[in-house]
Amino acid sequence: MSVLASSPRAVVIAGASGFIGSHLIRRFADDGTDVRTIGRSGPTVWGDTGALAGTLDGADALINLAGRSVNCRYTRRTADAIFSSRVDTTEELGRALALCSARGGTPPPVWLNSSTGTIYRHAEDRPQAEDDGDLGTGFSVSVARAWEQALADAPTPGVRKVALRIAIVLGAGSVMTPLSTLARAGLGGRMGPGTQKFSWIHLDDLYRAVVLIAATPSLEGPVNLAAPGVVTNAELMAAVRAQLGIPAGLPTPAWLLDLGGMIIRTEAELVLKSRWVFPRKLLDAGFAFDYPTLGPALQQILPPNRVEAPKPVRAH
Repeated sequence: MSVLASSPRAVVIAGASGFIGSHLIRRFADDGTDVRTIGRSGPTVWGDTGALAGTLDGADALINLAGRSVNCRYTRRTADAIFSSRVDTTEELGRALALCSARGGTPPPVWLNSSTGTIYRHAEDRPQAEDDGDLGTGFSVSVARAWEQALADAPTPGVRKVALRIAIVLGAGSVMTPLSTLARAGLGGRMGPGTQKFSWIHLDDLYRAVVLIAATPSLEGPVNLAAPGVVTNAELMAAVRAQLGIPAGLPTPAWLLDLGGMIIRTEAELVLKSRWVFPRKLLDAGFAFDYPTLGPALQQILPPNRVEAPKPVRAH
């Protein structure tokens, strides 16, 4: 049974300029929600904690999506930026919520803070749910742990806190652009072994899940945002090719992914790590995915290739 939740009357979205944030702004606005934003520009900006407190006053929910993209090489400079853009902003929001209360204001009763499904270990043996998932190791996991710890440590009595462990988000643009480009170039085969799990969630389901979580007081702590229909990397690439009408694609071995990552300034881990994220809390709360499996999601996102029939040759 699907549980329907109404959108909050007023929501604050921090880090609203990205792929997910811009979509949430449009969806909340379409649903008649008053949307306030916090970012690097425009009316409320990072670093002005007093202004942040004023923006939070009277809102029904705070959603923090701030964080530098991880689609880069992990140098000292980019690693520091990835870490600080997540942890420092979360800590500042905690201070702003505390200040809002100290001023006699009304802070939002729920704080949804972005995290990542990458916090779990490389898993090909079993799904990782909130209650029995094993946390992994490495730089990305260390960032995720610190991110969630900053949320937990924030002195905000009376505010329900939720760490959104988000899987790869599928929508027009984002990861679908390079995947479809590779497929159209004939390189849409498996990446590395192809057995690594690919957990994902459709952008529209992410919005609906956020609305449900905000309206469900029993949901707190980590919540996995991932569709139940996990696939392997090989199945993902086959589905992309099928949707685009491309019959085959060359595989990319792991060593070539490492080399290519150095050339285009990204990390092969982004496609080689097996992410098997299971949304147990969402399903237990009655959430029904509009896109539980990959095929219909790709049909909504990717237009098939349109190949024009050759024009007839006129005889002279």
